[in-house]
Amino acid sequence: MMKKYSLSVFFTILLALSVFPQSTFQIALLKYNGGGDWYANPTSLTNLIEFCNKNLKTIINKEYATVDAGSAEIFDYPFVHITGHGNVIFNEQEALNLRNYLLAGGFLHISDNYGIDKYLRPQMKKVFPELEFVVLPFDFPIYHQKYNFPNGLPKIHEHDGTPPQGFGLIWEGRLVCFYDYECDLGDGWEDPDVHKDSPEKRLKALQMGANIIQYVFTK
Repeated sequence: MMKKYSLSVFFTILLALSVFPQSTFQIALLKYNGGGDWYANPTSLTNLIEFCNKNLKTIINKEYATVDAGSAEIFDYPFVHITGHGNVIFNEQEALNLRNYLLAGGFLHISDNYGIDKYLRPQMKKVFPELEFVVLPFDFPIYHQKYNFPNGLPKIHEHDGTPPQGFGLIWEGRLVCFYDYECDLGDGWEDPDVHKDSPEKRLKALQMGANIIQYVFTK
């Protein structure tokens, strides 16, 4: 319970004092059960952190953490990222832990690495049975931080060739989870030689990732 309280206080102080650029913090990758490859993009968060520290003047720990969905340690990380292609399973304790984390002020970013959608949605329903993912309109602030994306998410990888969509879970007026679908931001953050994305496409992915970070810590 202390960790939930301390995280809420941490967010209150950040907002009240506007010390985001001077505050050191660490972000985390979520490890889950079910057999899906939660570890799919090993260089993505490292590159996003470097980009944000350079261009947003943040002071994010260069090393990201890995945290289990059911661990109390999740409350130490104000931003948690989840990705993968396959099966995701949250048991009852993990779903409750993740719910408490998000209600306490934490934030979850989900990046569809192609194939996670059909597994992830039922598991997030365990976390918030009363909420539905909603499509965020193009004028939502997350698309208009340091970098302007007037048409919403950039299309990084083709997948099924459908337009990218940004979904959100909103609790009492606060976006607690952002889900990039048919977009694959996480792949776009990886080292250039991993997917051979063009410099322009990779830059757009990193800029949109920076917008998410900026939105979470300055909203």
